[in-house]
Amino acid sequence: MSIEKVRNYFKKYNLEDRILEFDVSSATVELAAKALDVEPARIAKTLSFKSDDGCILIVCAGNVRINNKKFKEYFHIKAKMLTPDEVYKYTGHAVGGVCPFGIDNSQVKIYTDISLKDFSTIFPACGSSNSAIELSCDELYKYSSSLGWVDVCS
Repeated sequence: MSIEKVRNYFKKYNLEDRILEFDVSSATVELAAKALDVEPARIAKTLSFKSDDGCILIVCAGNVRINNKKFKEYFHIKAKMLTPDEVYKYTGHAVGGVCPFGIDNSQVKIYTDISLKDFSTIFPACGSSNSAIELSCDELYKYSSSLGWVDVCS
């Protein structure tokens, strides 16, 4: 189970007790915002894109979309989303619970979008469709092993 993988990942940082699990689905930005009683923008969604050598994960605010022009300028490839099967293959997380934690695949490159910096804390998923964790932007950057802050959304 993917949430157990994420829980084990956070154990090494003594953060596993900060993972929140809900009796309702948090599989979409809207559902997660409702479950947490926060504005949708504070949900840190993880989007998955094909790359020449694997995939790129972009963690961004819940109220933004990928800007195709900015994405292409930064990564030098067209923004093409992975299929649900490809997402699981690369990340080990199913769509609805995709997060940047506990991924031990060198073909996955993780980036954090500056859209998250508008908030003191945000809520990324934790590997299941009914989980989240509250993190500061610095914590998200660190624990996701982000390769950098990018500006690829609008």
